[in-house]
Amino acid sequence: MDDAPFLIDIDKILREKAPKQSKYIPKFVVSYLKRIVHQDEVNGFLKENNDKYGVEFLGAGLAFLDAKLDVKGEENLPREGLCTFVSNHPLGGQDGLALGYVLGRHYNGKVKYLVNDLLMNLRGLAPLCIPINKTGKQAKDLPRLVEAGFASDDQLIMFPAGLCSRRRKGVIKDLEWKKTFVVKSVEARRDVVPIHFEGRNSNFFYNLANVCHFLGIKFNIAMLYLADEMFKNRHKTFHITIGKPIPWQTFDKSRTPARWAAYVKDIVYDLDVSPHNQ
Repeated sequence: MDDAPFLIDIDKILREKAPKQSKYIPKFVVSYLKRIVHQDEVNGFLKENNDKYGVEFLGAGLAFLDAKLDVKGEENLPREGLCTFVSNHPLGGQDGLALGYVLGRHYNGKVKYLVNDLLMNLRGLAPLCIPINKTGKQAKDLPRLVEAGFASDDQLIMFPAGLCSRRRKGVIKDLEWKKTFVVKSVEARRDVVPIHFEGRNSNFFYNLANVCHFLGIKFNIAMLYLADEMFKNRHKTFHITIGKPIPWQTFDKSRTPARWAAYVKDIVYDLDVSPHNQ
């Protein structure tokens, strides 16, 4: 059983998360959920690539999505030392796969993501994930996960916004970047490498996210549609721009960590030279 791949099972999730209500959920709703998460297609990929791990698994994912990568600035990747690689998060799918693949190949697989529990279920990603003690709630484990990441001898990949980009006043951009990467990079003496990933999700996704924000709905409903957005973004070429490393000594007391995080975010968006936001 240990060799069996993790598969998406909407019926099982509903039974476990809503045991009393699940039997009353109409079949067409369940079918709709299976369709928007692309249960059959994703499971087919997971079964077919059950023997792939780490960077090889990421490469298989990009091939499955027919994603082509145009990378600029690879000469800016440090040859030695440990760094924190920070990027905008426009998609929620291909951007994560692509950055892990590009950096993983460059650093012989010595890269790690700071990931949530959901992605920890994907065995192919396990070699690229920081081990996390799963006892207790995720909120309690998060500081331990971050500490383990920065104490490791791997290059770190982070999306400081946490969520993928939203559209505000017609502009598609990350929300506020969290300061953790600044504070921890200084503590661990890791230089910060800014990366810009060009891409966008559908108007439906942004409109849904904005409606939920307007209504004050705290549950991230838009997240349910990220798999669907990933499939909408199939057969595309994505442009990745790697900026020059920012020495960790840059982040001094002249600004708060939150303001330094905003400063790095501005540098990332300055790397973007294409007018794709509108």
